[in-house]
Amino acid sequence: MPGLQGGPDLRGDAHHLPALPEGLPHSRRHPGHADQRSGAVDVQAVILAGGQGTRLRPLTHTRPKPIVPLLDRPFLHYQLALLRQHGITDIILSCSYRVEDIRAAMGTGEAAGVRLRYVVEATPLGTAGGVRNAAELARGRLVVLNGDVLTDADLGAILRVHEARRAGVTIGLIPVDDPTAYGLVETTGDGAVRRFLEKPRPEEVTTNLVNAGIYVLEAELLGRIPADRPVSIEREVFPSLLASGVPVFGSALGDHYWRDIGSPAAYREAQLDLLRGRVATTVRPAGTLREGCWVGADTRLAPGVTLVAPAVIGAGVSVGAGARLGGAILWEGVAVGEGAVLRDCIIGADAVIGAHVDVAPGVVLEADAVVPDRTRPVR
Repeated sequence: MPGLQGGPDLRGDAHHLPALPEGLPHSRRHPGHADQRSGAVDVQAVILAGGQGTRLRPLTHTRPKPIVPLLDRPFLHYQLALLRQHGITDIILSCSYRVEDIRAAMGTGEAAGVRLRYVVEATPLGTAGGVRNAAELARGRLVVLNGDVLTDADLGAILRVHEARRAGVTIGLIPVDDPTAYGLVETTGDGAVRRFLEKPRPEEVTTNLVNAGIYVLEAELLGRIPADRPVSIEREVFPSLLASGVPVFGSALGDHYWRDIGSPAAYREAQLDLLRGRVATTVRPAGTLREGCWVGADTRLAPGVTLVAPAVIGAGVSVGAGARLGGAILWEGVAVGEGAVLRDCIIGADAVIGAHVDVAPGVVLEADAVVPDRTRPVR
């Protein structure tokens, strides 16, 4: 494929970019946890992937959130890799939207080194309903991940807290800058959850720790989740279990990376964080990396193309002469016309960007979009 040549801006010429042996830079690596199971207790995982990804529209009109690409890998690969890294390979995916697309992309999980089974909700029943839906396959102890969380959290540490405290539920916690926008989890000195406080007023704030969408719970508790109606695990089930005397603990994630990718801005930042080496992951995308720009396989860059880092160019993309891309995320198969300028935007798969188009920052274009020559899409 035509590659890029040096300098702070990356321009097209005839050189081939060598593949990075390790794939991506890393700010840290996990210790080599061969198995993080507690004693003889079986540990499975449930990934809650039942939502329609409404905050990520229009990208999720044609592709469900669990398989939107991060570099050139479906997002789920990063969650499966994290679980496998901690010795958790029996994984249940609770889903409801575009399930066949997810199956086609992920299969049985064999390629990721795990066993992946699917439970399908005919009607989405909230975060707790998604967990309860997995009850027939669940046993022992469950690690539950919200299906929009990119993290390199030490799941083993959370499991050890759960075991040491003999907890029924242990919730991964992260600090946030503005606690009033979240549901807070107030804990005692030993990590026991004292109460849950949903979107408190400033004068009510006693902690900046919030639910990270990572839980450990005993499978025997699934029967206590109401059936046949939408239920929130955060707002209803956990407070109810706490009130009934179930030991509920919190475990802070510390300095590990965490991001909810559920909005276009957050999704774009997650891609760039991978490029910056801020996420420790064993996932190895197949593209090539140079000076902060990721270029997928079979991508063609015409002479005079400028890529301003950071940028992510998917597989099979073609970029016309003199085009300039900076901070842009392009899914696979996009065609960019000559002289086009794309800045801090997201372009869905197989979109066509005409010649001398100026795509403004913040623009998100769905798959197969067609932008006429010499136009300026804005947010």
